[in-house]
Parts: sequence; C-alpha cells; structure tokens
Amino acid sequence: MQEIAAPNGQGSFVQICCRKTTPRYVPVDRKRVTLAFSPHRVEALSLAAPQMRRHEAIILEEPEHPRLAPMLQKKLSIDEYLLETDVGFPRISHRFCQLLRELYADGKEILQIDPFMDRLLEIHDLFGAGGSPEEIREGSPHHPVYRAERRCASALLDYYQKSVGPDFDEVVSSTLAFARTDAARARLRDRLRAEKLASVVGSYESVYVEAGELHVVLLPELRRQIPSTTRLLPVYLMDPAVRQFDGKRRALGPGDILTLIYGFRPGYQGPRAELLAARNLIHVKILNKEEVEGEEGLFPHTRDQIESNRLVEGLSYPECRELFHQIRSLTTEEARERVRAYRQRVN
Repeated sequence: MQEIAAPNGQGSFVQICCRKTTPRYVPVDRKRVTLAFSPHRVEALSLAAPQMRRHEAIILEEPEHPRLAPMLQKKLSIDEYLLETDVGFPRISHRFCQLLRELYADGKEILQIDPFMDRLLEIHDLFGAGGSPEEIREGSPHHPVYRAERRCASALLDYYQKSVGPDFDEVVSSTLAFARTDAARARLRDRLRAEKLASVVGSYESVYVEAGELHVVLLPELRRQIPSTTRLLPVYLMDPAVRQFDGKRRALGPGDILTLIYGFRPGYQGPRAELLAARNLIHVKILNKEEVEGEEGLFPHTRDQIESNRLVEGLSYPECRELFHQIRSLTTEEARERVRAYRQRVN
C-alpha cells in the first residue's frame, strides 16, 4: 500500500488503436505475453521502452480514451490529449505519450484495457447526469465496482478522521481496514482485467501488458485464463535499478508488503500486520511523492524508496508510535531528517 490517497480514475470500454480489421490466427505455441510490473515514474520508461519494442502489441493499464488514436497519429497534440485526462504525474504522462507515438509509428498496436476503470467512469457519468445509486442494480456489471469503491471511500474517510486524532492504535486499525478494502478492490480490478486480456492476447504473437507494481494478483488470474501453451512471463521492470542500489529484486515498503499479503490472504491479521501498518505510517510521511527527473540511470525515486525502506526497517511498534506523533505535522524532508536522527540516536 503506497501513500493513502483518494480513489481516482477515468475511462470506459476497450480502446484498440490498431491497423488490423480482423483477428488473425497465430499458432498457440508461438504466443508469448510479458506481464510488466512497473511504477508510474519517468525513470521506469528507459527500462520499459526496450521491452515494449520487442512485442507486437502493447496493452496499457488504463481505460479507453476516445482521443488516443488521434494523439498517436499526431492529429492531436499531446498537451491537448492530456488536458482531457486526469493525470497525476504530467511529466511522465507527456514522456509516455511521446514513447507511444514512436511505438505506433514503428507499427506496434496500442490497446487500452482496464474494465474496472471503464465501469467506474460510467458510474461517474451516471451521477454527473443526475443518476442515483439506486440505478446501479445488484447483478449489473457496474454493481461490484460501485460496491468496492464505496467501501474503499468509507475506509479512507475513517482513516483520515483517525489520523488526526491522538490514538495511534486507532490510526493503525484504520490503516489496516483501508488496506484490506483496497486489496479487495485491486483483486476485483485484476480479475476483470484478466478476463478481458484473455479474450484479446490470443490475436497476437507477442503482447506486452502494463501493470502497476502491486497488481500481482493479475499474474495468477491471467495464467488461469489463457492457454497453457502461451508463454506468460512476469517482468519486474525496476529489478536492474533495485539490484544496483540494494541487491534485491524489488524495493517494497511496509505498506507494499501488507498490500501484497492482503492480495492473497484477505483474512491476515495479528502483530505482524499491525507492525507493518505502523511502519507504513512513518514510511508514507518520509517518502518523496513529487515527480523527479534526473539523468538516465540515476533512478532518483528508486533510491528514495530504498532509503525510506531502510529508515523504517527495524522500527518497533512503540518507536513508530513515538515518531508518528513527532512527524505528522512536518514536511516530507523535515520528517525524513527527524526519523534519520532518531535512528542514529537509538542505534
């Protein structure tokens, strides 16, 4: 679980920007799907681009945008395209669109597939047009999405309310509650996406599937639904960078670990879960959330993630409690310095 933020997304249906008019037959024993787990950071693009170029089709983890095709074809500027989207990180979005244009010009097919987010946008459109929740009937495709979002929103609101209070244990409990509902939402999103992906990837010899770093439930879901003869290869794009600085394959913070556990073990609880949640409250406060661009190969966000992980590793629950009350009103940099000084003092 990364820093807790309000749910956000847009799009509807599946957009396929391709040159083919009919599916073609590809022998099943020649098909391969690369499932690429990656953060949405500028520094990941240099590692993603070579992978993408080795595939016939590229499937993005995003809902349909009706103006994607004109943007790829340079009939619409990237800036105009992004103005119509709700992008949290404009620099990476602009750079990514530039890369997609290059890939499209090289003959790659660009697809957008994320049914959960498609339906969520349709729900937003319904409410924007004056519709009511009662119109989202149980049994409809939109109902599970609405229910998952509503539960997450409720858990998130409870967290926000508890996080400004004096009771650290209540903050931890609300963090755990949000993590469970967030993981349940991610499982639904991964399942819906796997279903749609399974119906599409068979039309191509090689497919690159973009996925967020913590959407690991997508791997077994997709493996279950595509033919066993299709080679499914998971790739963790930041592996080379993390190994360079930390000797590990992935730079997982305590909240990330908790989210992955809940992804596969929804009922997980106990002191270990509480400690991860407590450490995460410190971790999200000291982690840099802003976009940072540096020289290629320097990976500033990865290095920041690794340092933040190291600062909270080994913290006990009482130490997290003490630090939480000290740093929650500080800036990110001030909080990091306070935690660094605390660790030097207690060590």
